[in-house]
Amino acid sequence: MKKVACATALAALVCIAPAHAQLTPGQSVCHQNFVVEGTPRVTAINFRTFRDFPNLDQRKALGNLRSAMLAEGFSNIGVDAEAGALTAVQETSGSGRPQTLRVSARRVGNGTRVDAVFMIQAGQIADANVVRTAMCRVVDAANL
Repeated sequence: MKKVACATALAALVCIAPAHAQLTPGQSVCHQNFVVEGTPRVTAINFRTFRDFPNLDQRKALGNLRSAMLAEGFSNIGVDAEAGALTAVQETSGSGRPQTLRVSARRVGNGTRVDAVFMIQAGQIADANVVRTAMCRVVDAANL
């Protein structure tokens, strides 16, 4: 049986659903920058997005991003403050095959650019709409 229950919005990693998405008015720049790389069920799939935040301190962004990752159900979040990177691994499918979320916050001029990539392994699929919404909740939280 292909259907697997999903525990959290970002961890909706192995739900059966199409991998296409449509934007609605009012969505953040994060939603517009969202891309999906890979072939479902054949190769690993990477969901990527980014957003620039003018006048946002990198350290403040990292703290906010970590809090947002915790709110999305991630734990054991690795923080490399010097590199401006956060990494979390999550296994919610029951398969023992984890998925990884990596978020970076780097200085760009007077602000901070936040990049995020959510990686699922070959053979796993995810609803791009669900992943985009959850990833952008994390990315957009950088400036709370």
